[in-house]
Amino acid sequence: MGLFDFLKGKDKNSSQETKEGKVYSPVNGKLVAIDEVADPVFSQKMMGDGFAVIPTDGDIYSPVDGKVMSVFPTKHAVGIAMDNGVEVLVHMGLDTVELEGKPFTTTVTEGQEVTKDTKISTVDLEALAAAEKDNAMVVVFTNMDKVGSFDMIDSGSTVTAAGDIGSVTAK
Repeated sequence: MGLFDFLKGKDKNSSQETKEGKVYSPVNGKLVAIDEVADPVFSQKMMGDGFAVIPTDGDIYSPVDGKVMSVFPTKHAVGIAMDNGVEVLVHMGLDTVELEGKPFTTTVTEGQEVTKDTKISTVDLEALAAAEKDNAMVVVFTNMDKVGSFDMIDSGSTVTAAGDIGSVTAK
């Protein structure tokens, strides 16, 4: 390996040291710890660590900067990959897959770059209530093998969409 290869490698590693990614609230509302979510799949962290926000309105924004990996056909969930490799699932409401997309106007597409200011969906909260569905907007880090740590502000805090609530660090 030549000197220049070594330098290139060093440059590459130094750029990868930005392993911490900011996490933002996807919606206006009340921040809830993942273990307080009324669905054991989320509360027992079967899908990963994260948090939820009980919304006061239906405007849902990306909780991280990254690239949309998937938009579920039922529009109730969006998968986003952060630049640091952490994968994030935004799951809108609980047991909402059964609603076949009706209360969701999800506007992002696969491959789209998103930031905390990107509205990813509008959710009809009245339709969720009418269908007797929990309106928790759940954010889960689905590839926990790549997550070093997740820190967030206190559960119970009132948060605003795109407001800083913590960070997730990749291993």
